[in-house]
Amino acid sequence: MFSNFLVLLLAAAAPSAYANVFATSPTAATVWNAGQAVTIAWQDDGNAPNLAAFGPCSIGLFAGSVQQQTLLQEIADNVDVSQVSSVPFTPQASVGPSGAYYFIRFTSNSLKDATQPQFPQQSFTAKFMLNGMTGIFNQTVQAEVDGSSVPVGAPPATSNTPPASTPPASTSSSNSASSASKASSTPSGSAAANAKNGAGRVAASGVLGFAGVAAIALSLFV
Repeated sequence: MFSNFLVLLLAAAAPSAYANVFATSPTAATVWNAGQAVTIAWQDDGNAPNLAAFGPCSIGLFAGSVQQQTLLQEIADNVDVSQVSSVPFTPQASVGPSGAYYFIRFTSNSLKDATQPQFPQQSFTAKFMLNGMTGIFNQTVQAEVDGSSVPVGAPPATSNTPPASTPPASTSSSNSASSASKASSTPSGSAAANAKNGAGRVAASGVLGFAGVAAIALSLFV
């Protein structure tokens, strides 16, 4: 009886919509070097909405946590993911330190989140490693990274509400400082991450609320 109740409860709380940009590069096993050209690649993950609905989007390099994320480097601002399946990317060494702190975020320019329509639809790669970096995170970004409840290999989720934070410190070009100046945060009850064969996909609904519901359900039967 308990198991049936719990299954029904979890099913009711589970995300109902998924971001559809399934990143095939980078993955959780990726190690890229600063200053070297690489390729970000993706495909449709088979979930609604399709890539045509996701449409043109911005792509950026981010660091942070489930609750708050900071844009470190702009990669593209109007790429139609249904028309192309990859973009070139050269990591800037000055945007942060070496380590597995980084992920790529896709943010639709027009499609809204199915469960939180005040926010755009988004998708994330797995966290991956950048080597040869020369920058440091400022106190705000470092706190976001340290506070992450998402392990390496599972990307966090976010919305488009900017936090009161400053960009990560840059040690070189003004372009790096400019690209690191945009930040965004996620309200409590944002999405959960999912990695499949090292590639990144994210649910567009409230996993923090989902976990809380599960915990309450379990406590009722202890």
